[in-house]
Amino acid sequence: MLSSLDVIAHNVSKICEECTEVSPKCLKALPVVADVTKEADLDTTIKTFGKLDILVNNSGIGSFSHISDAEYFKTQRSMFDTNLNSVIYLTHKSIQYLEKTKGNIINISSVFGIQSAKGMSGYAMSKAALDMFTKCIAVDLGSKGIRVNSVNPGAVRTNIMRNMPVTDEQGEAIWDAMDSKYPVGWCGQGVDIANAVAYLASDQASFVTGTILVADGGHLAANINMGFD
Repeated sequence: MLSSLDVIAHNVSKICEECTEVSPKCLKALPVVADVTKEADLDTTIKTFGKLDILVNNSGIGSFSHISDAEYFKTQRSMFDTNLNSVIYLTHKSIQYLEKTKGNIINISSVFGIQSAKGMSGYAMSKAALDMFTKCIAVDLGSKGIRVNSVNPGAVRTNIMRNMPVTDEQGEAIWDAMDSKYPVGWCGQGVDIANAVAYLASDQASFVTGTILVADGGHLAANINMGFD
């Protein structure tokens, strides 16, 4: 049986292969496996490519918990370490390189940085803090020529539920139920968020910084409730 690290490494390699396939110049992506909650560095990336143009902070975990739960603080701290503190660290680490390229930073947040939901306080707090970090750092780094923005997705079919107390079948049932609630008629796919990231990273968005770009299929407009008891 493969370890969780082996599974992650396999998934990263698979994504790199997909990136190479869609690259107009067939450029090869560099797979790097690291624990974002620890102070892993960017040396591998910088040594390979010689520079850094865009930082996309896309690591995140989610969990359902209530303030009365015995493990609430432990769960909340874990989410903050991954969803917020890792972003702060990598941003800090990347500034010297992004200043040279006049690059930009895109943080992947959530509609729950804006909308409250039952049983999701820890996750929602981490994303709300990430949104404010995005706005503040956009102001701080503007003079360095670095733009900072956030994409706040609604429900997107990813593997985020693997760390939640639900079976694969229950997870699929949740996604299917959400499809019918969304005004567009379906939950998002990874490419929907990738398109938003590509726009913010492009020169077409050169006048956009400190923005929270909601890509949610109408989630907030329809006031959809995704809270859990």
